[in-house]
Amino acid sequence: MQSVTVELGAASTMELVNALSTIATELAQREAPESAAACLELTEALVTASDMQESALAGFIGRVDAAGEQARWGYPSVQAWLRSRLGMRDSRAKERLTLARQRHRLPEVRAQLASGDLSYGYATTVADSVARLDDTDCAEAETTLLDFVDQGFSAGKVAAFGRRIRDLIAERDDTEDAPDEDIKRGYDKSWLTTTRSLDGGRYVKGWLNPEDASIWDGTLAPLAKPAGPDDRRDLAERTAAALSSVLSGGHKASKVTVICDLDTLTGGNTPARLTDGSPIPAAQARRIALAAGVSPLLLGRGNTPLYLGYRERFASAAQRQVLETLYPSCSVRGCEVPGTLCEVDHVHGWALGRSPTDIDQLALTCGWHNRFKHTNPDQIQITKDRDGRYIYRLLPPADARGSATGAGPPGNIGYPPDTPTLDWAA
Repeated sequence: MQSVTVELGAASTMELVNALSTIATELAQREAPESAAACLELTEALVTASDMQESALAGFIGRVDAAGEQARWGYPSVQAWLRSRLGMRDSRAKERLTLARQRHRLPEVRAQLASGDLSYGYATTVADSVARLDDTDCAEAETTLLDFVDQGFSAGKVAAFGRRIRDLIAERDDTEDAPDEDIKRGYDKSWLTTTRSLDGGRYVKGWLNPEDASIWDGTLAPLAKPAGPDDRRDLAERTAAALSSVLSGGHKASKVTVICDLDTLTGGNTPARLTDGSPIPAAQARRIALAAGVSPLLLGRGNTPLYLGYRERFASAAQRQVLETLYPSCSVRGCEVPGTLCEVDHVHGWALGRSPTDIDQLALTCGWHNRFKHTNPDQIQITKDRDGRYIYRLLPPADARGSATGAGPPGNIGYPPDTPTLDWAA
């Protein structure tokens, strides 16, 4: 058992954080008391303490965000840093970042959160509600929303009041017909977002400008008509079917790639998978193969030129197809950019003559990390997994290695300062 002695008034912020970490470690290793009543009381006290810690955390995150420090450590955004390095869910990372960015405009929320008089849930609700208001409206909204908190309304109700406040402001400013925050990026820009559901499907939301909408209507409208008098699908179902038909190329071969054993295609039951790793039943794999055709993936020398040597700078389409099969996402550990949106990277640097354009010398990295790899070669550690895929691990900046905050992400704690790395040119 470790002992902690800290003179609170004289201790540095780092000393306080280290002491808190030591106490948290000891607390986490203890069994819960037998008394349920004691556990209820301890839970309330611990949650209040955790909420006060969130106040300090918001200050730290805000300073990192303002300085762009996360980029020096190899992360393209603060949210990416919070997700990848600290293992936060995207929703929690966004929530904490919003609070960090708004706390300077919310003096009362900031003070109450730090003193334990306001929960983290209420604080983030207010911060999200005022994020799109100007400073004057923000100050009034803070007072109004905290009054609702004092009246005992739940965080969900306070969030609803926050939305209503934004609606009233829009009505006052004669912008009540303005689109929601997703569309506020402008009517001239089309956009589309998708979210994967638990069963493997996707929710789709978006906006098309007039030009793209005309293309949509001209392409899908004819295909979305009822197939006959017995077609009982509604318009939404027929439109989804029309979109799938266009994306799959209709009767023409598509870019759908099914990765499966020959036995699966000939009637076996071994599950197949798509290039993003999604498992699909054998029967569905055979149906996709029959409807769209199967693109051959040759992982060695043969009919497809996977080994191009030093004469070719850019990977071939066939090589790219194989890499998208091997790398469902960016090679940098923790980066979530899909492989289909990544760039082909010469692992050891084609320009240095060390990495020919051969399939076993290539990997996929997102554009941001490809540039980071080129400009910060000492901050990447390259290894291979059991399947031969390259894994890039981010290392702390040289001036931070060996410090109290220079440890790697969970699962890779403590890269030593002399960890060997590879150098290259993109």
